[in-house]
Amino acid sequence: MTTRRLVLTRSAAIVGAASTGLLLPQITRAQGNKVRVGLMLPYTGTFAQLGVAIENGVRMAINEKGGKLGGRDIEWFKVDDESEPSKGVENATKLVQRDKVDVLIGTVHSGVQMGIQRVVRDSGTLCLIPNAGVHAATRALCAPNVFRTSFTNSQPTLALGKAMVDKGHKKAVWITWKYAAGDEAYEGFKESYTAAGGTIVKELGLPFPNVEFQALLTEIASIKPDAVACFFAGGGAAKFIRDYAAAGLKGRIPLYGSGFLTEGVLDAAGPAADGIITTMHYSDSLDTPRNKQFRSAYASQFKMQPDVYAVQGYDTGLLLSQGAAAVKGDLANKQALYKAMESATIDSPRGKWTMSKSHNPVQDMYLRVVENKENKVIGVAAKALADSGAGCKMG
Repeated sequence: MTTRRLVLTRSAAIVGAASTGLLLPQITRAQGNKVRVGLMLPYTGTFAQLGVAIENGVRMAINEKGGKLGGRDIEWFKVDDESEPSKGVENATKLVQRDKVDVLIGTVHSGVQMGIQRVVRDSGTLCLIPNAGVHAATRALCAPNVFRTSFTNSQPTLALGKAMVDKGHKKAVWITWKYAAGDEAYEGFKESYTAAGGTIVKELGLPFPNVEFQALLTEIASIKPDAVACFFAGGGAAKFIRDYAAAGLKGRIPLYGSGFLTEGVLDAAGPAADGIITTMHYSDSLDTPRNKQFRSAYASQFKMQPDVYAVQGYDTGLLLSQGAAAVKGDLANKQALYKAMESATIDSPRGKWTMSKSHNPVQDMYLRVVENKENKVIGVAAKALADSGAGCKMG
């Protein structure tokens, strides 16, 4: 594992220096002068690709600023969190107590994030969340040292309701997996759709990660709503999209969703995805000079196309760089560091965004439609949308 190799290499360098009897003080001092950055991300399993994209983005942003943080060299530590919530506390503790990281960047899976949250709240270690959308992280369990650079699970769907009612869809069925992310996405949809005058005629669910959709699709056909809204992601989303079309619903009952429905699955979903409308804080096809420049630089550096996860990793690197620069690399100056990060404006490929009081992005949500395996931006569903931050008390 990389972490172990880094630790062994460092020990070997010190032992080697000690045997000469000359270099030890300089080496020890140089070691102490490096910013210790921990990456706790999934590098194996279902979300491995997401972990890699996030790390690529983080490193790319920092390299663009000269490869240092506030003028200090960086020492990297990596832990594969395996998207396994039961190991969340243990893995975060390794980075905080064993590796003594100055900052912990993680993670993707909301269940694992809850373990990280416990450790960093107790230790006061600076934590940047590059993906996990679990509400508690920037609501009831918010903390001055925890910043999220992605979204809350209800943020994309908070922009969806009005867009649907504007298109004349007054009666909708909601369908999702019954787990935290699905429940929280529903919260955003319910709030925005009912506020715009829509009625949710039925809420359907199935256990995560079950993909036996047939009975529920039959029920949707018999209800005949104006539209269907949903939250699915990954392989399950691709199957839902294909099954929805195969059940004869495509073209008859318009399908909407949180942007994750069509993120990274369009090849697998094929033509069945055409016409699906989603709301999301990013789109590959965003036609801005900033996004084009980012996509071209990322593609040439990593020989692959960036996605929303790469953008979130990149913005994590930008936020950390801005904070470190403001305190000239003195990350121990926590009050000034947090103040700089709280007041930062991030010039992101997704568009400029700022930080809410509860440390979650205040950002535009784009309305996107799938055309020929691309999420094409057709408008802005909500400008500068903030999560409520309900229950957050910074202390």
